[in-house]
Amino acid sequence: MSSLSSIAEYFHDRTKYSPDSIARAGRAMQGPQPEPFKTYRLGTEIDLKPYLEESKVNPEATADERAWARLSHFLINVYGLTAQIQTMTGQMFYLRSAPSAGGLYPTEVYLVSRGNQLLPAGLYNYQARTHALWRFWDDHIWQSLQSACFWHPALETTQVAVILTSVFYRSAWRYQDRAYRRICLDAGHVLGNLELAGALVDYRPHLIGGYLDSAINQMLYLDPETEGAIAVAALADMLQVEQNLPHLTTTQPSPLQAQVPQLAEGELLPFMHQATSIQQDDDFRWHSRRPSVADQVGPASTAIPDDKYNFPFCLKVTTTTPPIDWDTSLQGLEKTLLRRRSTREFSGTNLTLEELNAVLDFVYQPYHYIEQGLDGDPDYCDLSLIQTFVAVSGVDGLDTGCYYYAPLTQELRQIRFKNFRPELQYLCLGQNLGHDAGAVVFHTADLKAAIARHGERGYRYLHLDAGHLGQRLNVAAVRLGLGVSGIGGFFDDQVNEVLGIPADEAVLYITTLGRPAAATIS
Repeated sequence: MSSLSSIAEYFHDRTKYSPDSIARAGRAMQGPQPEPFKTYRLGTEIDLKPYLEESKVNPEATADERAWARLSHFLINVYGLTAQIQTMTGQMFYLRSAPSAGGLYPTEVYLVSRGNQLLPAGLYNYQARTHALWRFWDDHIWQSLQSACFWHPALETTQVAVILTSVFYRSAWRYQDRAYRRICLDAGHVLGNLELAGALVDYRPHLIGGYLDSAINQMLYLDPETEGAIAVAALADMLQVEQNLPHLTTTQPSPLQAQVPQLAEGELLPFMHQATSIQQDDDFRWHSRRPSVADQVGPASTAIPDDKYNFPFCLKVTTTTPPIDWDTSLQGLEKTLLRRRSTREFSGTNLTLEELNAVLDFVYQPYHYIEQGLDGDPDYCDLSLIQTFVAVSGVDGLDTGCYYYAPLTQELRQIRFKNFRPELQYLCLGQNLGHDAGAVVFHTADLKAAIARHGERGYRYLHLDAGHLGQRLNVAAVRLGLGVSGIGGFFDDQVNEVLGIPADEAVLYITTLGRPAAATIS
């Protein structure tokens, strides 16, 4: 492993794209695309479509009808089908409320019920294609879930939990071993929707990133060679007083593994997932409360800590702005989630600084949105590890160059003076999206610092958080009428070189922002 001290670093280095490796990656697809939907032979279907027509606040609806309407609206906004397109070959291509690299949708959504008025105790799979729940196990397994999650406090009073899993080959079919990065980013997109959709119907997901992987996989009857749990969330019903819970810790570290066997291409992905898994830890105990964002940077804060890249003579531009308006009862948010699309072509027209500031505000200043009914401190694994850089090519009122975004002081700090349009197209594997975007957002992290804090599992946490942030970027941009597209394929080392980002900052995710060309969203 030479200077690499962890499997996560080894995996990240082995799965980097370079001009030489990208040609090999392009030969990955063999055979038909895997089916992006799971089916069960045994079980019972619960159709959720009728409840989309039921008003969540209809005074004439029964309590059960309102409860079903809440759950139905929640799930369709989290991961439901929102459109379908017929391809040139006659096949149907389905779009969902959460983006997925290549439209491969590796994430599966499961519900675990403790047993309440709606859902008898058991296991449920969300069938996105039919907008239904499939009850495939009817037993009381809540205690098994609690044990697998090391008795996380959020599971003491909640009645339902959401488990996200990933079917590895759905993404590996196209992206080979690097697919693991995209798998975690895709699950992060769904976590972003989980948070926002919850606010629409008075649910509050409490993220549980630390759990015993093998126990969760066994509980869901997964084949660990082909599918694995990625994240767990206790789903608190905010209409029940006892489920209004404090901010709870979300992560647990996994051990470092010093030895890496000789692995051929195609073997890295399952090995990496196993390396980031947590084994039994009888000594682990959850902290009852974590510091909130508002504790650190909210209106009552008297001291704002400094950020990285605070150079004394660099240009600093404030990003403070009025929050985005999501309409009465967040009606604008639901409309946005259901019409979210990835832009395929930008017009090249400039953005305004006000638009860029509004997007950044929604992503990084959630406490500005408490009065509108959104969560002011959504759960992440460890957001303190994520750094954000913005390459500006066309923003009115802002010089071209690379900026570091400092969320605590709400300002952009210019760290490089240059027009990057040609280089951005190259970095994004030749995609015009990089060239024609008004701004390109890069999420990075110090990989060694993340591993020192969280062990090998830190790699999973980083990409879940980057995907969560990326989904908030998507939603804010679409609300403002902008084009947006996430990019998980890029020349890793060259990004750092071109933008002047330190080499120890691993690039996790890229999101392009611009004005969409006509009829170029999908």
